[in-house]
Amino acid sequence: MIQIVFNEISAAELSQLPTQIQFQLLEALNITKTDLTEGGLAKRFGVLDRKGEKLYRCRAGDYRIYFAADDQTVRIQRVVHSHSLQDFLFRSNLPGSGEDEQLAKSKHFWQLIDEGARTLKTI
Repeated sequence: MIQIVFNEISAAELSQLPTQIQFQLLEALNITKTDLTEGGLAKRFGVLDRKGEKLYRCRAGDYRIYFAADDQTVRIQRVVHSHSLQDFLFRSNLPGSGEDEQLAKSKHFWQLIDEGARTLKTI
């Protein structure tokens, strides 16, 4: 069984959305055990790499879900509205394309992700 864990920030971001959108976002993830064990995540989602650690990006309508994964757990780091991401890219002086490689090079992006990771609590 795959466990999906939200940190405090990503849980708050998700809870502020209407219930229907919450369901759409979780449905867009639809991660199976096979995805986790056979490298299927990289085929289905955008991948950002920092010093060997992979962070995945799931596009779901107007939202982006950034998450990390291991053999049994998907850890949701952030849930961001796409317009907020564009604002972030603009403020970070990155090209507006939002390409994974550009995001992976941005220390500001990783600070955003690390902020969420520090609030991770397992129940």
